[in-house]
Amino acid sequence: MNLLEQQLDYPFGTTLPETGTALEIAPGIKWIRMALPFALDHINLWLLRDAIDDPNQTGGKRQGWSVVDCCISSEASKAQWEAIFTTQLEGLPILRVIVTHMHPDHIGLAHWLCQRWTTEQQVCRLWISATDYYSARIGSSSTTGFGGDSAARFFAAHGLTDPESLEKIRGRTRYYPGMVPNVPDSFCRLMEGQVIRIGGKDWRCISGYGHAPEHIALYCAEAGILISGDMVLPRISTNVSVYDMEPESNALALFLASIDKFIPLDPDTLTLPSHGKPFRGLPTRIKQLKEHHRDRLAEVMQACTASPCSAADILPVMFKRKLDLHQTTFAMGESIAHLHLLWFDGQLQRTLDRDGIYRFSAA
Repeated sequence: MNLLEQQLDYPFGTTLPETGTALEIAPGIKWIRMALPFALDHINLWLLRDAIDDPNQTGGKRQGWSVVDCCISSEASKAQWEAIFTTQLEGLPILRVIVTHMHPDHIGLAHWLCQRWTTEQQVCRLWISATDYYSARIGSSSTTGFGGDSAARFFAAHGLTDPESLEKIRGRTRYYPGMVPNVPDSFCRLMEGQVIRIGGKDWRCISGYGHAPEHIALYCAEAGILISGDMVLPRISTNVSVYDMEPESNALALFLASIDKFIPLDPDTLTLPSHGKPFRGLPTRIKQLKEHHRDRLAEVMQACTASPCSAADILPVMFKRKLDLHQTTFAMGESIAHLHLLWFDGQLQRTLDRDGIYRFSAA
């Protein structure tokens, strides 16, 4: 446990749900942990005991569970879900699939889950923000899959010129659909401030930006629980990136403004993150995240004051460890996000050099 983590409270200690099982962390709320084939090797998913209107009964309710997030589409993930269905649902169905945002580890199996639990009596529907729904539809059905020539050109313009890396990025045309092969044909829209009734309790939607197009966290004041998705993580900082689809975005400014929305919540709130362990100490963690980005911005500013820098030049400034290609693409996006905040703030100026690379220097 690092020094920052020691400032947080982990009420379940080192206890983790075993593969194919779930751990009840509050009445009607179960924690599932599934493996991912990345450096970030797991995702947390949540089962919420629920009851929704039964269209076959006037005034009747259909009992079951709502799922929050899904894992990537893979046979291993499906097998883990089948074990959950057998042992953790208490003989009840999945009623709806709630997805915090469109990244593959969150939405990958939404189509499969919705199909798996839709019957003649009840449709199991996807609930997600409209922005992330349509982004996922584009990613799963397009020929780029959020990779390809456009992504390679974008990273090259920001200083990633290694031919082998660029060729691999050009070849990643099936990156997103490989983990999100389908998205449900219809959905229920989630929006900022919307209140969803789950298990007899009100859960308020809190939108967030900078990490995903329109991330939705869920807060239940009565239960004292926040399902934070990827917006607030206890051990690592959320990836905040600029990519080729929105090349002039100010993602980091959006993210920092978004996490301010969590400050008014009860400081004793139990936060359920998508990665890491459930924790208390939300105000402390938000303060840590702001300080983290403040320090990274200071490092970036210092480097660009010394000499004009591309985003690729900034990688060793912000990331001290060795990065593989998967990590490098995230790191490039994050490097650009920090440069852009300083650029939009007027502290840096951006120029396009003769070699076609954007470089940033003190204004």
